[in-house]
Amino acid sequence: MATAPEKLLLRLEWKVVRRLDGRLQGAHRTTYRGAGIDFTGLRAYQEGDDARHIDWNVTARLDEPHLRVFTEDRELMVWLVLDRSASMTAGRPGRGKHDVLAELALVLARLFGRGGNRVGALLYDTGMVRVVPPGTTRRHALRVAAELERTSEARGGATTDLAEMLDAAGRLARRRALVVVLSDFIGDGDWERALQRLGRRHEVVALRIVDTADDVLPEAGLIVVEDAETGEQLVVDSADPLLRVRFREAVDARDARLAAGMRRAGVPVHRVDTDRDLAEALVEVVARTRDRSP
Repeated sequence: MATAPEKLLLRLEWKVVRRLDGRLQGAHRTTYRGAGIDFTGLRAYQEGDDARHIDWNVTARLDEPHLRVFTEDRELMVWLVLDRSASMTAGRPGRGKHDVLAELALVLARLFGRGGNRVGALLYDTGMVRVVPPGTTRRHALRVAAELERTSEARGGATTDLAEMLDAAGRLARRRALVVVLSDFIGDGDWERALQRLGRRHEVVALRIVDTADDVLPEAGLIVVEDAETGEQLVVDSADPLLRVRFREAVDARDARLAAGMRRAGVPVHRVDTDRDLAEALVEVVARTRDRSP
């Protein structure tokens, strides 16, 4: 009998992977030079080039900086950074943020793996880290799904330290890689600086998973609002116009801070809503990635 991860992968292969297969292969173009293993020649140094690839012997002879050029390695090392914190449980049953994260992780692991790329995963849950070592096969994608299916005990009292999550990814990814961060980015810590550190060594893409509950306060009179990260509860009047205005302002300010931090870190962030068709969302991510390519 098929396990839950196997059933999920079969459904996603039919509904999503078949529609996307071939779109990701070749859609990603690494920004790094000299990552291959075959030396192909020399060329004059240009502003913005990586100074670590300067051939100092040739530079001294010609009295002009020259770079060693290598054949680009087209195979990617991919790390999926998966936020498993309490806030990711928000959303309706069967289609919460953690459900969408699981589907995204499984699709990306399968798609990149089919292209011969090695895909690993880091699962982060309020300081607890689980790692799935890199692999390429379908069975490996199922291993990622099985890890995601494991339920962790609820831990209240502390918000997600996004900086520690990103630093954990940096410690894990020792060779240059494509790092895809899947999170709602609700948490604390100096995540912008951590993201900059990660981006200096790797190519980083952020997939921000958002549910309606993150952005909209329902008009339902007196309701109990709970902080999913800390478990703190508060009774509020959701029909209070002033409260609704303040809530909207807080949401807008949060989004603006996130966008500004991502922009300063040089990391593209793509919003994936829980009610969005997954294939359509990923096609849009690929299209925006191509638009950014030099």
